[in-house]
This record gives sequence, C-alpha cells and structure tokens, in this order.
Amino acid sequence: MSGEISPTGKHSGPGSSPGVRASHADRDRVVDVLRIAAGDGRLTADELDERLEAALSARTLGELAVLTADLPAVSIAADVTAAEIAEAKHVIRIEQGFGGPVERTGRWVLPRRLELAVTWCDVTLDLTQAVITQDTLRIDVAMVGKTLTLVTRPGIEVDADGLTLLHCRLGHHRAETPPHTPTALRVELVGQKTHGRVVVGPPRRTLGQWLLRRPASPSPGA
Repeated sequence: MSGEISPTGKHSGPGSSPGVRASHADRDRVVDVLRIAAGDGRLTADELDERLEAALSARTLGELAVLTADLPAVSIAADVTAAEIAEAKHVIRIEQGFGGPVERTGRWVLPRRLELAVTWCDVTLDLTQAVITQDTLRIDVAMVGKTLTLVTRPGIEVDADGLTLLHCRLGHHRAETPPHTPTALRVELVGQKTHGRVVVGPPRRTLGQWLLRRPASPSPGA
C-alpha cells in the first residue's frame, strides 16, 4: 500500500503515520463523515453513537482511521463547518411560475437532490462557491421556458445525458481544467426542459478578462 488510511477514509501520503496525534480538526472531519454515513443509511443509530463517542475520545490518527475504514470516501473541503454539514438537506424543491428569476449563488449548501418545478422563470445555480458535502448532486428538472444556467468550476462535472430537451438548446462550455484536477462533484441533470435554453459552464469573463485571456473569477458571496 502507498500510504495509511486517513481519517476520511482516503489513502494519505507516505509520510503519514497512524501514531500521529489527532487534532480537533481531524476529529471533527471524522464526525462529519460518520454523520453523512448515518444519513445515507450505512450506520444504525447505535453504531453512530458508538463511533461518535470513539471519535471524540480518539488520541491518534490510527484510532480515527478505524472508525471510517468500512465507509466510502467522502470529499469534504477543509473549510466546510460542522454546522454546514448539518444544514445539508436530502431534497430541496424549488417551485415557481411566471415570476422573477430564481438564483442560488455564493456560499450555499448543496442538497443531495434538487427538484426544479419552474415555469417561465430564469434559474441560475452558481456552484463556484457552493458547499459540497457529497460527491453527487442530482437535479430533477421539470422546467418550461427561459434559461437554466449552471455555473461551474474546475473539479465539477455535469452529466446531461438524462435530460430530455424539447424545443430547447443545450450549451455546455467546459472550463480549462488543470491536469490531475480531482473531481469534487458530479452533477446529474435528469427530467425534462421544454423551450428556452440550458447553459452549463464556468463564470463568464468580464471584458477586461477576455481581452487579457484571463479566466473568470468566481462570483462574490451572497
């Protein structure tokens, strides 16, 4: 094996050692992984309580690694807080008709599934600063008219094969991704979009960025 198992269930570098003392951040990350696993039905309530107690009292990385060894790896950014993990919902449903635009921008917590039931309203889902707490986001689309826009960044892949388009165009503009960039999130678009457009891609460049051939900056937080 190339390295030890880290507290999040992934292989760490060869310099890691299970005997290294665990920090508060290490324990918090394991607690987040355990809670997500319980939410997915991988752990019973009793197993979760038992492992949480062990995680909070663990002294070394090795003791933490044992608690997640039988769970799938979970990608959680270092700056994601426990409160944001708790805020993540299984399903969010957005319903709106013949109104103003629907926007989710800045630092917002992604659910496991997003349902869009929208008629003649523009929808913008900006994922550039979104809080990712799982590796897949399914978006169920039931949308008529206007434009559905997904703003992405390197590490976010969008699969629109499951989306039926009726009198609707799809524009998928892939960002310039540095080599070996890991996939942080896979977005699955399913359902039906009738009339209008679907636009997927990185943030649009400003005129100055376009002239200088610079990549666009993520949109500012809400």
